Formats: sequence, structure tokens, C-alpha cells
Amino acid sequence: MKYLHQPVLVHDVVKYLVYNPDGTYVDGTVGPGGHSQAVGKHLSGKGRLVCLDLDPDAVRTSKKRMSFLGDSVRIMKANFADMDNVLADLGYKVIDGVLLDLGMSSYQLEKSGRGFSFSRNEPLDMRMDPQNELTALQLVNNLEPRDLERVLKNYGEERRAKAIARAIVRARLKSPIETSSHLGTLVKSVFSPSHNSWARHPATRTFQALRITVNRELQNLERFLNKIPPLMVKGGRLVILSYHSLEDRLVKQTMVNWERPCTCPPEFPRCVCGKVPLFKRLFKKGLKASETEIKNNPRARSAILRVAERV
Repeated sequence: MKYLHQPVLVHDVVKYLVYNPDGTYVDGTVGPGGHSQAVGKHLSGKGRLVCLDLDPDAVRTSKKRMSFLGDSVRIMKANFADMDNVLADLGYKVIDGVLLDLGMSSYQLEKSGRGFSFSRNEPLDMRMDPQNELTALQLVNNLEPRDLERVLKNYGEERRAKAIARAIVRARLKSPIETSSHLGTLVKSVFSPSHNSWARHPATRTFQALRITVNRELQNLERFLNKIPPLMVKGGRLVILSYHSLEDRLVKQTMVNWERPCTCPPEFPRCVCGKVPLFKRLFKKGLKASETEIKNNPRARSAILRVAERV
């Protein structure tokens, strides 16, 4: 994989993540290795880095890019939602920091051949992990109209979900919808010509919804967030880059809940819930890319960085 992804907010990621150069850090979504390469350069000889990804292409590429770290880095194919098991297998009880970059890499969109982009004529696949049995092809051609509409509403926040679902069902009665370009053109036909001048393609939310469903992205993120507190040392940093409102909302609300102490009603004479703060946010509002970075890397436009520190 020669096509290299430009990491988003890389200086801020390193700044907030690597507070202890001797520590152990995990990149749960290593991709082509852009963030991890920068993190690795800030570690001491005692520092350790564990890199995970479901995409075997990403694992192969990141191994080459981070060979300079030698035995200090471990790179493997795994789901970040299973990080607790991975760390146990490696002999780590706690770690100093975790990074999740929840966005798509440039390679996946433009070179993977898996139909992530509506601008390319590729098989309608959308699997991060090729071993995953479910594909976008199956969803588009087999889901009942109501279920298809629900997917587009829930995971794409698509206002025209019903109209798009109906158009898909009508089209697949004639012949299967097998390519990303076919689906993209079909969805675009539902919208008025005035949408052609929009910065965002009309099929963006539909493709997002299908990709999230195929890869169980929100379920995996929720599993990860439920597991991470006991895996972090005091002072450890959790750094997450989100790219759409569904995942950012989940991350933000979880961090807010972690921050809250006792939740008992005010009239209770003493605490019975036993809740104590688990993390504190280092800043309340999500950090966004500068105009300069967005100009150089348009995919940074939708990125939101949130950081929480274990207490």
C-alpha cells in the first residue's frame, strides 16, 4: 500500500497523548500509521507502543512505517473493542494512553477497492475487515424497505431516508445494485438538481450509514468506552478523533458521565450510588483543525478531538 494517509491534528494528538515518554501507549486504529509514527518518535527507549487495526492492508503498511521502533512496537490485526483481551495477552495490566482515530484513511476511500466512496466504480463491499461476513451489497439488496430506511435514519441521520430506500428497492427489482458508483448515482437522483452545487455529495450520509452498519462502528465504540477505565493508569490520557455527530455525541456524553461524581438526589442525606469521577476532560469543547490544516487536508474539516485524563 503505497498511498499514505495524512494524519489529522497530529501535533495535538502527540501533545495530549504522550505525557510520559517512558509509558505504554495504544493506537487502536493505526491505519497507515501516520499518528503512530509521530507518537513513536516521542517515546524514549523505555516507551512501548501497541498498534491495532481490523484492516490487514493497514497492518502491513504500518509495520513497514514503524520498523524504526524495533521491539518497542507491536502491530496486530485486532478490533479496538477487544483491547482488554489484547493487552492481557501481551502481559499489560494498565497503559498510559490510548488513541482512537475513527475516520477513514485516504487509502481506504481511494485505493482499497472496497466501495467506500460513491465517486468510484468498485464492488459494494465496505468491510474494514475482509473476514466480516456482512457487506454493503447484502444490505442494499436484501434489507426490507423499513429496515433500510431505519439504517439510513439511525446511522446516517438522512432526512430523505424513506425516498432513498424506495428508490433503492425499485432499482434492485430490475437488477442488483452491485457497485458504489451505481448506488451513488441512484441516491443522487432522489435529490433535486440544486444539490449538485453543494459541497457535500447527496450520497454521503447513505454511504456513512451503510459503512457504520457493516462494521458495527458505534457498537464497537460503545464496547470500548465501557472497558477502558480500568485499563488506564492514573494520569493516563484517552484521545479520540471523531468525524460525525453520532460517534462524537457518544464520546462526549461518555466523558461527561465519567467526570460526574455522585448522582444521588440532593435530598439524600448521604451518597448511596458510590459513584466517583473516573476521568476529567482537558477541555470542554472539542478541538478542531485550523483553517491552514483544512486547506492542506480537506478531510480534517469534520474532525473533532476530545481528550480525557484518568483520575
